[in-house]
Amino acid sequence: MAQDIFVREAKGSDIPTLINYNRSLAYETENISLDKNILQLGIKKALELKDCHYIVAELDGEIVGQSMITSEWSDWRNGAMWWIQSVYVDPDYRQIGVFRNILKYIEALAKKNPEVKGLRLYVKNNNKVGVSTYESLGIKYSGYVIHEKY
Repeated sequence: MAQDIFVREAKGSDIPTLINYNRSLAYETENISLDKNILQLGIKKALELKDCHYIVAELDGEIVGQSMITSEWSDWRNGAMWWIQSVYVDPDYRQIGVFRNILKYIEALAKKNPEVKGLRLYVKNNNKVGVSTYESLGIKYSGYVIHEKY
């Protein structure tokens, strides 16, 4: 079934699905309920940004998975590191290659852009399924710990 998965950049008409998937992602991974209105504004803005891309996977014309890439400049590498974020696959379509196809698409985009020096993502340390999935696809623990301040 994985060969039937079509991956593309998201467009404005995908916003309702992106909202639903992001809300599901936040609830499933962190037990957080995201505000639909703020999320809609954030996704709409992301679709307009030069260094931000939402990627969706379709199966039979229905969006079944998503991810977003954002860019971080690395002075150490004199290039960009792409962060893979907002990864979500509809539970009915997991373990059939949806994220694998999204990752292949992102890797192909990165290879076309000589400024991109690497791909990164972060995952909650208690998300054993996510960690296992990413590691099976060659995305290894980097040794970095992320801190944040609001």
